[in-house]
Amino acid sequence: MDTGDTAWVLTSAALVLLMTPGLALFYGGMVRAKSVLNMMMMSFGAMALIGVLWVLYGFSMAFGNDVGGGLLGDPFEYFGLNGLLGADHLVGTLPAMAFVAFQSVFAIIAVALISGAIADRAKFGAWMVFAGVWATIVYFPVAHWVFAFDDVVSATGGWIASHGVIDFAGGTAIHINAGAAGLALAIVLGKRRGFGRDPMRPHNLPLVMLGAGLLWFGWFGFNAGSATAANGTAAVAWVNTLAATCAAILGWLLTEKVRDGHATSLGGASGAVAGLVAITPACSALNPVTSIVVGVIAGALCALAVGLKFKLGFDDSLDVVGVHLVGGLWGTISIGFFATADAPAGVDGLLYGGGGGQLWKQFYAAVIVMVFSFVVTWIIGTVINKTMGFRIDEEDEVTGIDTVVHAESAYDWGTLTAGGGRVIGSPSSPTDARHSSTGSSEVSA
Repeated sequence: MDTGDTAWVLTSAALVLLMTPGLALFYGGMVRAKSVLNMMMMSFGAMALIGVLWVLYGFSMAFGNDVGGGLLGDPFEYFGLNGLLGADHLVGTLPAMAFVAFQSVFAIIAVALISGAIADRAKFGAWMVFAGVWATIVYFPVAHWVFAFDDVVSATGGWIASHGVIDFAGGTAIHINAGAAGLALAIVLGKRRGFGRDPMRPHNLPLVMLGAGLLWFGWFGFNAGSATAANGTAAVAWVNTLAATCAAILGWLLTEKVRDGHATSLGGASGAVAGLVAITPACSALNPVTSIVVGVIAGALCALAVGLKFKLGFDDSLDVVGVHLVGGLWGTISIGFFATADAPAGVDGLLYGGGGGQLWKQFYAAVIVMVFSFVVTWIIGTVINKTMGFRIDEEDEVTGIDTVVHAESAYDWGTLTAGGGRVIGSPSSPTDARHSSTGSSEVSA
């Protein structure tokens, strides 16, 4: 056991766990005020449920000895993390439980990401059922495909890991997987009332930017932590993550400026996430300059892709498809073009004289994960929708999901007061500005 590696991986696990509350803020700020608590609760609900399932059988399904041609780990081998508590059970230079901790937070955020596609209209109970079923049937097996290498935890791992596909931190297992699932659920639940007609603007852009900042901060644990050691690979992943994300912000803002005439704060925050998504699979395979290229293309590509929902007629509320699916596809496939053997992954892509072999591997892994996730998610969502119902009633959607489902409101408008404790108005019954005897103005709430 190496204590430095252990300290780095446990710190990285904490950073990645912070990403889910960061995602809750990011998504929460983007919805309307009447939906913010529900949006955030979907992330916190995923944290609670998936954390329990991971301990019980999720880790074993993902990293247990293969029982199905590279498709599934043995769910009973490490059930309840049995046999992993001893100090002599190592994964590389790590105590097994440190590796368990690190991988658990990947499972959590993969599920939470999907929620943005169905904002404003999903029953919380149905979401929790979906989260548990999806993690069990989709995420845990795909994590086995991608992350379970032979002789790391168990003797035989997953098929993608053994085929030479490069996915350093989860472009396929996390982002393509969640993005395709988000698309399937958006289709199953249908459009929000007023989609394409009513303005559905973010209610709190400072929350969005705060959430994006926390995501970016935590993402250094996500990518650099995936080295599972405090070494040169972690350092390269860290720098490439920084370079690509900064470039993606510039790419998104430039696209907005050319297309719309304005570079927006929402665009800056979204560009950061797009860059983080794209560099996730590639951060061990590129050099810093090609990371900038991948990032700036990701920013521009995702900025254009978020408009697909209006052209194709699906209501992906918070652009999970446009950012995570498209960004994940680009980041995974870009390795086939820009990988260099000078980077830790040690593979040359097409533009570095490596031929098209790596590009083909990246392409088929991305497509298979996308198709598998979409089809199985559509089936899960449809079954839940036909049985317990996945979508809230239209009247409740108009009233506001926070009030109806959670009996709470993010903002207690009725108690906003002036200096003397007197209510001076609310958005539902605004009052004109009044003047006190001293001539000062009380602005309507």
